[in-house]
Amino acid sequence: MKFIKLLAVPLVLAAAGAAAGLYYLQSQGVTPRALAPYLLKRTGGHNPLVEGAGRFASGTLLALDRGQAGPYVPPALLLGAQPESPPAPAGRERLVASVDEVRRAMADAAPGDVITLLPGEYTVRATLYAGRPGTAAAPILVRAARPGTVAINVAVGEGVTVAAPYWRFENLSLRGVCAEDEYCDHAFHVVGAAHHFTARNNTIRDFNAHFKINGERSTFPDHGLIESNTLSNAAPRKTSRPVTPIDLVAASDWTIRANLIQDFVKAWGDRTSYGAFAKGGAARTVFERNVVLCEALLASQPGQRIGLSFGGGGTGKPYCRDARCITEHDGGIMRANLIAGCSDVGVYLNSAAGTQLVDNTVLDTAGVQVRFPTSSATLEGNLVDGPLRSDEGGVLRAGDNLATGIGWLYLGRHPQRQLFADPARLDLEWRGEAPQRDAGASAAGLCGAQRQARRAYGAADDFRACFRRSAPDARHLLAQPLP
Repeated sequence: MKFIKLLAVPLVLAAAGAAAGLYYLQSQGVTPRALAPYLLKRTGGHNPLVEGAGRFASGTLLALDRGQAGPYVPPALLLGAQPESPPAPAGRERLVASVDEVRRAMADAAPGDVITLLPGEYTVRATLYAGRPGTAAAPILVRAARPGTVAINVAVGEGVTVAAPYWRFENLSLRGVCAEDEYCDHAFHVVGAAHHFTARNNTIRDFNAHFKINGERSTFPDHGLIESNTLSNAAPRKTSRPVTPIDLVAASDWTIRANLIQDFVKAWGDRTSYGAFAKGGAARTVFERNVVLCEALLASQPGQRIGLSFGGGGTGKPYCRDARCITEHDGGIMRANLIAGCSDVGVYLNSAAGTQLVDNTVLDTAGVQVRFPTSSATLEGNLVDGPLRSDEGGVLRAGDNLATGIGWLYLGRHPQRQLFADPARLDLEWRGEAPQRDAGASAAGLCGAQRQARRAYGAADDFRACFRRSAPDARHLLAQPLP
């Protein structure tokens, strides 16, 4: 009995110390996936015993927080580029069969022109330029007649620079093929007077920033639309440049809808990358019905990956819309998005005022972070496998949401993730009854269908409705071998 009493004292002290440590980590907003790389870095370069302890602690924390992460092939979804598209609008059709013909057609394009690339492979070694304006009634369209029939290899820093309004690009496949990742920066650079730009149903891969959008000489490309595109990278980007498939700076009133964005890993520099952000004094950006997979084929890579952001990592004042950046973003909406598999937070608000986060599903991330006094956000109906955090003065108004406190993550508990069959492979069939709430009004869900006022938390009532009807049993797709 005496021995037991003596043993109880250190056990009680150890438990108290662990509880105090856990309380501190939770108060500081430190998730296991954030602590793991820090421990690995701090123990590196020491004697083998210390390094081994660091590797063990880091691996244990990641296993508790992330589970058994591994590469997978996402199922064929109704989000992102689709195999079919609507017919081209009426207009003067110009058939082109070479890069030189594309360049000439774009150089003398008139409102209403439909520039159709004939099936084949095109290699762009000098940037294509869209400098002649279309109109609201007669935009200029560059397209493939059928998705998947036109492959454009981009061997230059920018594939297409758009500097005039009312240009549309549809059904194209663009791939960066530069010898070094530093040089394949953007598939599309939308700049200055290029307002009312549209990109729809394109497949774009292997760029640092697939879409770069910014102002020029106090003129800004507002009112853009990026819809139903698939944006990805086949390998980590060996660059110190920003790696963000949709990099929007200082332009306002953009809608980013129904895209599939995945595998945006930055291998060099600060190793921090984003799926998409709007910043630089931008306003009224809408991210809705997107699927953002920080890691799918590219799993377990070093670095920090963030899903969607208003504010990103901040903007230098000369590049801000008002040259001051009192706020990085105002009046943004994130609605009915699925964000999953991120080594950092799923949603990051940095100096983002008046943000609404509604009906998003956020899985296997460090949650939602609202940071700095100039950030304010209202959250309703979100299902978040992680914490809802306000840091350094950020204002977070959390209504009716499902979220997981940081303390549970250190214990390996993920009640929101466990609502689904196999979220690590994007099998989001409900295990049982879907948790529901009264939202007060109907709204479009992740897959486009209208949802009733009483609906499940998160982006979709039934994720199976997001699978393409032409695909085989979607559950079988989850087991496909990697390409």
